[in-house]
Amino acid sequence: MSQPPEPPPTRILFVTGRLAEFALRQVLDDLAPRVGFAAEVAVMPITVAALMTPKWAARHFAPPPGIDRIVVPGHLKGDLAPLQEKAPEVPIEVGPEDLRDLPQYFGEADSRLAGYGGYDVEILAEINLAPRLSRAELLDQAADFAAQGADLIDLGCEPGEPWADVGDAVRALRDLGLRVSIDSFDPDEVARAVAAGAELVLSVNGANRDAARDWGAEVVVIPDRPGSLDGLDATAEALDAAGVRFRLDPILEPIGFGFAASLGRYLEVRRRHPEAPLMMGVGNLTELTDVDSAGVNTMLLGFCQELQIRSVLTTAVVNWARSSVRELDLARRLVHHAVTKRVLPKHVERRLIMLRDPKPPRFGAENLAELQRRIRDPNWRIFAEDGKIHALNNACLLSDADPFALFDRMGVVDPSHAFYLGYEMMKAGTALTLSKAYRQDQALEWGFLTEAEASRRERRRPGPRPNENETDKGGPA
Repeated sequence: MSQPPEPPPTRILFVTGRLAEFALRQVLDDLAPRVGFAAEVAVMPITVAALMTPKWAARHFAPPPGIDRIVVPGHLKGDLAPLQEKAPEVPIEVGPEDLRDLPQYFGEADSRLAGYGGYDVEILAEINLAPRLSRAELLDQAADFAAQGADLIDLGCEPGEPWADVGDAVRALRDLGLRVSIDSFDPDEVARAVAAGAELVLSVNGANRDAARDWGAEVVVIPDRPGSLDGLDATAEALDAAGVRFRLDPILEPIGFGFAASLGRYLEVRRRHPEAPLMMGVGNLTELTDVDSAGVNTMLLGFCQELQIRSVLTTAVVNWARSSVRELDLARRLVHHAVTKRVLPKHVERRLIMLRDPKPPRFGAENLAELQRRIRDPNWRIFAEDGKIHALNNACLLSDADPFALFDRMGVVDPSHAFYLGYEMMKAGTALTLSKAYRQDQALEWGFLTEAEASRRERRRPGPRPNENETDKGGPA
């Protein structure tokens, strides 16, 4: 008996603009056979699809017969009813904003990312010089750290300056539902903080370990002498005998002051104490090194994950390290995934890539020339690649590494129009400098620091606009 013929694959129509057509077809050529659908592309007469509205798109939308699903760009906002009227029986859905996310949208998530997001490293975020802050400032900073991913709020005290209100400060933080640690060598200050609800004390060595017996809190054990492990084991043994819980911190040193040797001490402590909880304070590297902190935090978290150091202490004082808490929160997920799943920490966590983009797209001279030939209106399109900014409309394609020279050649006289183009070319120049992807009328990507940018269309006041062409209405000018 012959087998019945297999049903034809689902036909899915993808709606896009001229600019994204090439990239979309490349993604679909790879994705459609794997998922098992037939892909078709409807290119709207607009350069940037993100600038479409459903009402405008409906005027130019003519879906072919036999389509089973329609996917419109994720940036398409508003009521889809005008589009639905053009295809009443076909479901229309809003896809992802970034076409590179289409595989995930169709359930083709990278198997390497299965289960991503877990972590087992605790973050302590220190509020530096906490006694100097007003209560409102203290609570605001603590809440901000917690929102960024901190598990404990560490109150950094001032040596030699007892904090009379430490108990009230701890209680205020506890009332917000926050966990608290106290960083002080003053036994009375610590006792008052612990009585108010602080659960961890930084730091304890031979000088104050006897007092730690009475606190009823977990403590962090450090060496008696900087740059060594002197006294660490003795303090640990004394606390263990007294039933005091502790974690060990051999102390990370700054570069030039024993950094490499201090990493070796963490290895040695783990060898001596294979089951003991360990902690690392990362601020001696992030705060004291002239470099953006995200990469440093990620490398240190990788070291911690492999060595099973389950807690890190960070500060966020110097400007280049002020997002350290959020960086550590993302980094602990990345390194946990890499170590537990045995996969490289590459192409996994895009939010930690901030300065440069993973792979800026390049259209090439031929594609830019072809796009210019298709344009039917005088509105300027801006591109940035090959070390130059490119401006094209229906009349010409201009290129220059100097945005001022390029603007002079464009002949723009309308002040509002000139401001918009100047702003866009500023972004384009930044993208060239840092090897980032530039997309007109969209924000540059800065990893987790990216802030959404309202398009010019969203900012535009109602009413007619000079040189607005119906075949590219709303396109970048």
